[in-house]
This record gives sequence, structure tokens and C-alpha cells, in this order.
Amino acid sequence: MAYRAEDFDILVIGCGFCGSVIARRQAEKGKKTLVLERRSHIAGNMFDEYDGNGILVHRYGPHTFHSDNDEVYAFITQYDEWDDYVLKCASDLDGVLSPSPFNFETIDLLYEKTDSVALKRRLRARYSGRETVTIVELLECEDCLIKEYAERLFESDYRPYTAKQWGVEPEDISPEVLKRVPVRLSYTNAYFDNNYQCMPKYGYTRFFENLLNHKNIRVELNTDALDFLQADIGTGKLSFDGERVDIPVIYTGALDELLEYRYGRLPYRSLRFEYQTKNVDSFQDAAVTAYPKAKGYTRIAEYKKLPPQNAAGVTTVVYEYPLMSNGEAGDEPYYPILTEENVSVYKKYQRDAERIPNLFVCGRLADYKYYNMDAAVERAFEVEKAIP
Repeated sequence: MAYRAEDFDILVIGCGFCGSVIARRQAEKGKKTLVLERRSHIAGNMFDEYDGNGILVHRYGPHTFHSDNDEVYAFITQYDEWDDYVLKCASDLDGVLSPSPFNFETIDLLYEKTDSVALKRRLRARYSGRETVTIVELLECEDCLIKEYAERLFESDYRPYTAKQWGVEPEDISPEVLKRVPVRLSYTNAYFDNNYQCMPKYGYTRFFENLLNHKNIRVELNTDALDFLQADIGTGKLSFDGERVDIPVIYTGALDELLEYRYGRLPYRSLRFEYQTKNVDSFQDAAVTAYPKAKGYTRIAEYKKLPPQNAAGVTTVVYEYPLMSNGEAGDEPYYPILTEENVSVYKKYQRDAERIPNLFVCGRLADYKYYNMDAAVERAFEVEKAIP
């Protein structure tokens, strides 16, 4: 091995948002930082590159940045230029193409004018002063017209999409999953409401190159840290390549894998991407369109619109097929399946990890929690501050 852990002040496993942000902040404090990445590239699931059509594509699904956090926005914009970008999405409701999140235009599309006017009036009165409401709240509403609307949305979109995306019925998943996409009480058709909505002008990969470009950071790709890193829960010690390691170790991978599946494997959903070239200027109106009842795939993203790119007469689209992650090569774990049972098992792993004082877990896999990009940066800030 061309390096030893003891030659560094901190060891970071993984260089997605959490690992890279912590590495940069520690490096700026004068800490010699070693970053080990299992994949052949930096940027984690934000990795993007140009395809054969000259279109910048996100290899792990579409990512757009949105946040209300001034500190997070100030941090990311230090390392590259970011352009404003408002994401527009749609959903196929039994053949009716509606804006997503669902809004008053959805009601106009689904109902005759008299019923549409009545439903919008009742929604405004029932949820006065609010811009959005969750599907869970609508389903529990005592107003029969509102509840009927909620049930229509639930059966046409939320139920089939959730069952396909997560592999479980909506009743078995955390309510927070259903609440992530609200129902709008207006004609607003942007996907997010955040103060900051943007994308890196030259792509996420270049942003991460800049973020990791520091004299105190060394990045080793194609390196599986778990070939060298062992955690001994009994003694509360970590070893690296057979030698005890006392420097802080930031771990952003799957916690059950680090702890050798002692309580069983935590389940994750994965994705298979099917790329297609279409010889048209535009394939779909929205950048991302969901198809809750389509066979196999959940949505189609058109990368020419993520962000808008010039490529006359051609466009690249990708179909997303959800599946279970089985831990096989190329089978990336994307989304923790947040059932009550799975969260209970994760907490056992979390308690064990806390017995190792120089081990810091951070990120979607290590925390067994879904993070938007801004939340990942916030979490990285939180963990980095706790590092001695």
C-alpha cells in the first residue's frame, strides 16, 4: 500500500456530499486528510458526465439543489458557479398529465368546471393561510369532496408509485415518505418552494473536483476501505490494515456492512437506469415525468432539460426501474426502506457504532436516512464540528 492511515490526521470513507464536505473543512483546519472511495469516480451519486450525444447526464438519477439554508448555499457557491434552476415535474394520472406536486391545475384537469370551483373553494377554506397540505391530511379530512379528491390522487399516484418505488404497500412505509411530495393549494407548478434552487453551471463532478482540490486532501479511488478497516465493538477500537488506528474515521457507507451484518442486512431500494436516445428536440414537457402505473419503471428524466442544454435534433432520456439492493457489484443501495422494523434494527447498529469514540458516521447510508443534498451538507457540518 502506498500510504498508511497513521500518516494522516483524519480518514474519510466515501466522497459524496458528506465525505467531501467534511474532508474540505478538516483540510482547511490544517488536517492531513485521506479520502478513500470505492467507486472509480468522485461525487458519489451526484456524479455526472457527457454522453455520446454531448448531453450532460447524471449517472445516478436527476439531482437538483434546493435549500433555505443560507450557510449551506454560501458554502457550495464558494467552489464553482451555480445557475438558478427551477425544477418542473409532471405525473401521469391514468392518462392525464398533471403538474407534480399536484396543484389547482390538477383539479381543473380532473373535474368538470362546477366541481373544480367547489373543490378549490373548500380547500382554501379548510386550509386557510397554507400553501401546501400533505396527502395524509387530505385523506383524513372530514369533508367528503376533499377526501374523494385525496383518494383519487392516492389510488392513481401515491399508492402505485410507492408500492413500485419501495416494494411495500404505503401502509407499511414511514408516513414521512408520503409527506415528501405535498399537494399544493395554488396554481404554483414548481417542484420545490425553497429560496435557493440551482444547479452547478459546469456540472456536479467539476464542483466536487474543486471542493476536493486542497493540498491537505488525498483521494484514492477504486479503493474499498472495508478491505482494510475493521471495527471491534468489544474493545471499541478501529484497525486499518491490521494496525490500530486512533485518528478520527468518518464513515459514510452502509453501517451494517461495516459491522459485518451482525444484526442482519438492512434493506435498501436500488435503481436500474435504461438510457435512450431520441432524435427529437424535446421528448417531454417536464424535465421529470412520473408514471405511477407504468409497467416496471417509475419515471422518465430528460437530461437535456437538467439543466437546459443545446443539442439540436437529439435528446437523452432515462427510464428508472426500482429494485431491491442485494449487495451485488453494481447494485447500488440508494434508498433506506424506513419501516418500523428496519429502523429498529438500524438503531442496534447505531448503538454499537457509538461505542467506538473515533468513529463518526454520516450520510444517507451510514445514518440510514434519506437526505436531500442540502440536508446532507447540514449533516456534514454537524458531524465535522464534533471532530476533535
